[in-house]
Amino acid sequence: MKIVGFLLVLVCTFGVYILVGGNIHIILHAAPHEAATILGSAIGAFLIANSPTLIKHTLKGLNCLIKPEAHNKDSYIELLSLLYSIFKLARTKGWLSMEQHIENPHDSELFKRFPGFAQNHHATAFLCDYLRIISLGNEDPHKIGDLMDEELETIHHENMHPSHAVQTMADGIPALGIVAAVLGVIKTMASISEPPEVLGAMIGSALVGTFLGVYVAYGFIGPTAGALAVKGESETQYFRSMKTATIAFLNGAAPQVAVEFARKCLPHHLQPGFAELENKLNELPAPG
Repeated sequence: MKIVGFLLVLVCTFGVYILVGGNIHIILHAAPHEAATILGSAIGAFLIANSPTLIKHTLKGLNCLIKPEAHNKDSYIELLSLLYSIFKLARTKGWLSMEQHIENPHDSELFKRFPGFAQNHHATAFLCDYLRIISLGNEDPHKIGDLMDEELETIHHENMHPSHAVQTMADGIPALGIVAAVLGVIKTMASISEPPEVLGAMIGSALVGTFLGVYVAYGFIGPTAGALAVKGESETQYFRSMKTATIAFLNGAAPQVAVEFARKCLPHHLQPGFAELENKLNELPAPG
């Protein structure tokens, strides 16, 4: 849908312009030079303003244009199934039985049954860190909940940084378009002795800079920042669901009830049905 949206922006802009008799050749002639000035400067400013880590995070996050959300319904079913297995094992054999799985999650037979989660390094580290704290005897749900909230806030800020960085770039691009237009006007003034038809074409080319700056910022870069924000929020939600289930279990809820708490906190379009999740949980092997 993102690609369709971008195509719609292009078609509605240039298609209508051509239909009303606009000369597309002026834009096509000036666009490469103006775009090089505007986008080159914008990318340079982006590199100056952000750390290498954030730049890599942003580039990686651009797959939001193809994959709008970090997790789908199947990945949430897998997560809830893993949490259920962990809670079931802790309830039947005690938290110390989790030690072998927590210390070496990549070699754990329990985690291997859920490969999608096991391949998510950050999620695995997040969950295992708290299971380790709990297994050491700190089972106070209030203390664990407060600590999780602190880390979730940090995770959320990190997930939203790419969106903020791209939005900042989008906010500056219209001004860079004006810079490109002013350079075009300077060039035009140097040729003031040319006939009106030549000056008209030169001024038209200069105005393409202003047009491209506003158009690219609000038609493409700004919406991309919005898509990054949606994906960042969906990544944070994945971690929140782990917190919800863990705190419910520490408060005395049965394993199936604890994961039900997490299920109910999911967005409706990603939320598995009660019967659907129950059937999946019933298919899981006994904890061991």
